[in-house]
Order: sequence, then C-alpha cells, then structure tokens
Amino acid sequence: MDPVILARLQFAATTIFHFFFVPLSIGLVLIVALMETMYVVKKDEMYKKMAKFWGHLFLINFAVGVVTGIIQEFQFGMNWSDYSRFVGDVFGAPLAIEALLAFFMESTFIGLWIFGWERFSKKLHLACIWLVSLGTTLSAIWILTANSFMQVPVGFKMNNGRAEMNDFLALITNGQLLVEFPHVITGALCTGAFFVAGVSAFNLLKKRNILFYKKSMNIALIIGLIGSIGVALSGHTQAQYLVKTQPMKMAAAEGIWKDTADPAPWSALAIIDTKNKENSFEINIPYALSFLSYSKFEGSLKGMETLQKEYTAKYDSVVGKGTNYIPPVKTTYWSFRFMIGFGVAMILLPIIGMYLWRKGRLENSPLFLKFLLPAIAFPFLANTAGWMMTEMGRQPWTVFGLMTTADAISPNVPAGMILFSTIMYLLVFTILLVVMVYLMIREIKKGPEVLQAVDAKPSTDPFKVGA
Repeated sequence: MDPVILARLQFAATTIFHFFFVPLSIGLVLIVALMETMYVVKKDEMYKKMAKFWGHLFLINFAVGVVTGIIQEFQFGMNWSDYSRFVGDVFGAPLAIEALLAFFMESTFIGLWIFGWERFSKKLHLACIWLVSLGTTLSAIWILTANSFMQVPVGFKMNNGRAEMNDFLALITNGQLLVEFPHVITGALCTGAFFVAGVSAFNLLKKRNILFYKKSMNIALIIGLIGSIGVALSGHTQAQYLVKTQPMKMAAAEGIWKDTADPAPWSALAIIDTKNKENSFEINIPYALSFLSYSKFEGSLKGMETLQKEYTAKYDSVVGKGTNYIPPVKTTYWSFRFMIGFGVAMILLPIIGMYLWRKGRLENSPLFLKFLLPAIAFPFLANTAGWMMTEMGRQPWTVFGLMTTADAISPNVPAGMILFSTIMYLLVFTILLVVMVYLMIREIKKGPEVLQAVDAKPSTDPFKVGA
C-alpha cells in the first residue's frame, strides 16, 4: 500500500468528520445569540426557552467538535512531519493564535453563559453568548488563514529550504482568505439554520409545542435565506479569484481539457474521459462560464493541457521533471456540481418556507415539513463537496507552487502503521458520532418542556444549566 495515499485518506477522513461540527457550531451559536437578543429586547420568555433549548444542542455539538479537532491536529504530527518542518514557521502562527485567543475565548464565555442565567444581568449574560459567537468566527478566520497560505502562499521567504514568515500583515490580508472566509461563514449560517429548521419541522409534524417551533422555524428560514444567498455571491467571487490564482483547479472543476471558446459555456453535465482527455458527453449553458469567471459574457479559459505545459515550464525546477499537474478531474468536477446543486436547493427551500409562513400555512404543509428533514444534510453535503473540490483540485500540491503532497508526508512511517491509526481514528469517530446522535435525539425528545420545569423550580445545583 502507498503511504502517500493512506496518509491522504486519513487526512481526508479526519478533516471531513471534524468539519461536520465546525459550521454547525458557528451557525447554531449565532442563532442562539439572536434568540437571546430577542428575549432581552422583547422580554418574551419564549425566546429565553428557545435560546436554552437550541443552546443545549450547540453545547453537545461543540464538545464533540473539540475532540475531533484534537485528533485532526494529532495526525498532522504523525503523517505530515516534513510538511510541518517546511512550513511550520508560517502555518504554526495562525494555529497558535486560534488556540490561545479564539478557542480560549469560546471556552471561557461558554462556561459563563451556561452557569450565568440567574447570576448575571440579562445584558451581561447576552454579551457572553455573543462573545462565544465572536470566538467561533475568530477561530474560523485563523484556520482559514493557514489554509489560504496553502492555496496562495504569501508573506514568507525561503531560508535553508524552509518557508519562514516575514510579513504577518500579508498573511492576514491574503486575497484567498478574503474570498474564502465569507464563503465558509455563510455556509456555516446555512448549516445552523437548516438544522434548526429540520428539527422544528419534525416537531411541527408531531404537533408538539407549535408556537415554540414556529418561532424557531421563522428565525431559521430568515437566516437560511441570508446565508444561502451569501454563499452564492461569495462563491461567485471566489471562482473569479480562482481563475487568476489556480487556473488548473478551475479548469478541472469545469472539465476543460483544451482552451475554451470566447465566450465560454458552462458545463452543467459531462462524462469525463480522463484516459483520452476529453468529455464524451456534455450539456453546456452558453456564456455562463465567462460570466462566472469575469462577470461579463465574454472571455475564454485555458484548458488543462495548455496549463500542464505552462506548469511544467514553471514548476519542474521545483518538484522535478515529469510531474503531472492535472488534479483528479472527476472528483473535482463532480464535487463542484454537488456543491452547486445543494446550494441552489438551499436558496429555494427558505423562499418556499417564507411564502408558506406569510400565507399562514407553514405548520399545515406536511410535504414541505417532511422535505426539511433530509434537508438538514444539505449544508453538510455542500460543505464537504466544496472542500473536496478545494483540496483535491490543488493536487499535486500541498503548498501551491512550493511543496507537493508526496514530499510533505512523514518519512519512514510504515504504511501498516498509517492504516492502523486510520482504523483507530475511524473507530473513535464512530463512537463519538453514536454518542452525539444519542444525546441530540434525547435533548430533542425532551423538548422545551424540561426547560420550563427548570425555570419554574430554580435549582441550587451549580452544574445544572439554567441554575
């Protein structure tokens, strides 16, 4: 077995699993903060119960997400030590700031929020949850700063064969970060909103706590629409930046083997033939790719064959002759389309829901409510597909233009050891997933009624939420 393939599979498994929890935490805590804000402003106890109930679910997700994040960082040292040595002086700084500033900020104010319901003033307690939300956003910024360097390296100099940071400002103003961050954050808003909408739809179908879940659904629909439109607009901006900085990735995402016509059509559907380097079947939308790339209905794009020649002339001196710079085309192409497909669905569903809400038919529309249940998965699937396109489309690079994936893995680590650790990680992930699903279902079944009982009879136990 190839250690490079196994290391990549392990990285993919740990990263994808961890990223199930990250956007849900970011989106859900913002919704909780908005609910508590409405409680403080409107003095409506219903919003307090909403903040507590959805806050419970956020805490479960956050706790599991922390564990998966630790595992992800651990496998960096196991399988990617050459990468760490090469880029650690750059990559380590934003990760250290994320841990020391953002994560500690989240953890501190989560504790204050949990135990401060009856101990702080309403406004001070509200400030705690908003600071938690700010902390999750700051975490995303620093993690994406590190990832953006891998996509578009800036703010460094080479010294003794290692990349060393010499311009921190360039690192945090990286153009890749400026287009990537809004896309990830708006995707997180969608994740939180569709989770709240799906759970609310389930309970509305069961005719449980109608008013509670109607209000939750209304907030989720608004956030979901804002987030999904934001995802589309920021994705458009990111695609245009991609054309300039990683044209090979864009060519692979569109299945472009040879230079396009001017104007360039967008490939809605194609059968990719990587052996013959052509598409045997294709459905195109005229002018659309030119508009996606340049915001105008003209302009062509280079194909992968042309770019292979250009990359060979530019990068063979870095990585050696005979390197294939074309990424896995089928994976890149289809992950891009899955992302777009789920994104379109995430725009349409909130629009339909808000229409039914305005007509007063939301809770009496079982077909729509039933559709919202599987739609909980749409943002998770879109997020995963988007990251697959982003990371697979960068291959063969770990750090674009500087270091290949094959050069980044730990030397002398047997394939059997990587396989064993991968199996162990997957076992831990499975246990965590089962525990999380069990806890989530248990809390959802309890519903807001248990919170009403807690509010009616204050507890002296400081370890009970709401005490």
